[in-house]
Amino acid sequence: MEDWKQRTRLLLGDEKMEHLSDARVLVVGLGGVGAYAAEMLCRAGVGHLTLVDADTVQPTNLNRQLPALHSTLGRPKAEVLAERFRDINPEVELNVLPVFLKDEQIPELLDTNRFDFVVDAIDTLAPKCHLIAEALRRRLKIVSSMGAGAKSDITQIRFADIWDTYHCGLSKAVRKRLQKMGIRHKLPVVFSTEQADPHAVLLTEDETNKKSTCGTVSYMPAVFGCYLAEYVIKRL
Repeated sequence: MEDWKQRTRLLLGDEKMEHLSDARVLVVGLGGVGAYAAEMLCRAGVGHLTLVDADTVQPTNLNRQLPALHSTLGRPKAEVLAERFRDINPEVELNVLPVFLKDEQIPELLDTNRFDFVVDAIDTLAPKCHLIAEALRRRLKIVSSMGAGAKSDITQIRFADIWDTYHCGLSKAVRKRLQKMGIRHKLPVVFSTEQADPHAVLLTEDETNKKSTCGTVSYMPAVFGCYLAEYVIKRL
């Protein structure tokens, strides 16, 4: 069989491909952003992936999320992606954790493996900030996704230190929470400079851990995920 990594190898070379094959990456959150980040890492040849997400595929995921198909409705996203990734690279080593990551579980998770990179694609504030804080305290390399909802212009997506972000409600909330936790380290993030469309935000009262639902379009979270993957791949 032709080497399926041939095109990537032509671009990166043998030595860098070996680095990717040996790398261990943790991806937390497998929704619209995180699933695309994880798949791009898998297709690039990252050899060891730990996938964490407790959610199941819902009809509202179909407009933007990689694991969301009518045939996968109701199934855990982490398990759907694990099957997909093994079909892409049968040799990939996967640790699949279909669990909701609680604050007290994060230190144990980070200490279970020698992670070369952590990808944060969590959309719930408390576990997101605890994961960031614990990773920074351990001096683990981490990149975090900020808010892609209520936005539609991919030309305004940027890399930045979280302390330099603007026009992003999630970034503001994360900054405030990290400051309360005594964290003021640099944190690379993907965010958008676009102003969120206020008409695309719906306040909710009946969803756990969510105060609002933001309108989304198919390509926006996917591009955020690709930005995360690029950041990790280039630094591995």
